Formats: sequence, C-alpha cells, structure tokens
Amino acid sequence: MQVILLERVAKLGQMGDVVDVKPGYARNFLLPQGKALTASKANIANFEDQKAQLEARNLETRKEAEALGEKLDGQQFVLIRQAADGGALYGSVTSRDAAEVATAEGFSIDRKQVVIVTPIKELGLHSATVVLHPEVSVTISLNVARSPEEAELQASGKSIQELAAEEEAAADFEIAGLFEDIGAAASDDDDMQVATPEDEAKADSE
Repeated sequence: MQVILLERVAKLGQMGDVVDVKPGYARNFLLPQGKALTASKANIANFEDQKAQLEARNLETRKEAEALGEKLDGQQFVLIRQAADGGALYGSVTSRDAAEVATAEGFSIDRKQVVIVTPIKELGLHSATVVLHPEVSVTISLNVARSPEEAELQASGKSIQELAAEEEAAADFEIAGLFEDIGAAASDDDDMQVATPEDEAKADSE
C-alpha cells in the first residue's frame, strides 16, 4: 500500500515522500495518527497545494521541540519504588511513569513520547528516549530507588550491589568490634579474679 508522508517517520521517509507500507501499519498507525495519507492522485495534489503551509508548521513545531529538548536532554528523574534486597522491583517502571515524573518536574511530555527499549524491572539508573518531534529526540535518565537517600547514592555512581556490599561490610565491622569488646571485658574479669583459700594455701607452701 502506498502512502504520502505528512511528517518525517523514522526508518520510513521524510515529509512528502511516497512510500510502500504494509496495509495494517498504514490503517492502524500512520493514517489514524495523521502521519500519512493514502497516495491517491487527489491526496498527492492536495499535499502539493498545502506543502508550504505544512513545512512552515513543521518548522515551527520543530523549533519548539528543540527549545524544550535543550532543557530536557540529560535530565535525571527520581522514581521511588519498592524492591527486594537484590534490587528487583515489585512491578516495573513504564513510559507513563517516566512521563508523569517529568511533567511533575515542569516538562510537559506525554507517555506516547517516551520510548523505553528494555522494561525497567530493577533499581538503578536507566536511560529512556523522549521523542519531542519527528526530527527531535533526547535522552533522559530514570533513577529508580527505594528512598531519596538511595537515589542520591546511585546518582553519585554507586550500584545497588555496591551499596549492599558496603552495608554488609559495615555490619561485619560492627559485629567484629562487638566481639572485641566482649573479649576485652572477659580479659579484665580474669585479671580481677579473687584468690580462693586453696590458691592462698598453695602460695604459702611455695
């Protein structure tokens, strides 16, 4: 099936291109989303008549997207979630979650604009792509943690495994210190033992 693109579509073509696509892709995505029209003679003629207007509108929206992209690109957003000790989330972080936390921080984006390639099911730092315009995409970071303090440590470059190892080492150190204190106390008790009558008699005979 041939369609004429009304905007740039990744891996397909630029605005004004007439391309061959599968009928299902056209009917379920391109046509209802307003990204293309069937490539009939009438539609091609209409596109040529409106081409200048469409290009001007595309340029305007692209400039707006680029301005937002400059502020949004590289931003890190914290999402607090419950997780097991090993870091596995009870659930997952979705594009909706990413859009909501970004919007709460003052960046108005829609979940359909957020692309998360691999489902986020573990604590840590994860990347997501935000498509602000067919020609403008930026990358954001999602800091998924169990607490703000943990998020701060992750932001500094420490992984959940490293944090767990540090906590375990600290606990071992405390336990070792406790045993040392007990040993020292026992040693003091030995030094302060009271001599029995038998000990005194033995000392006298010597």
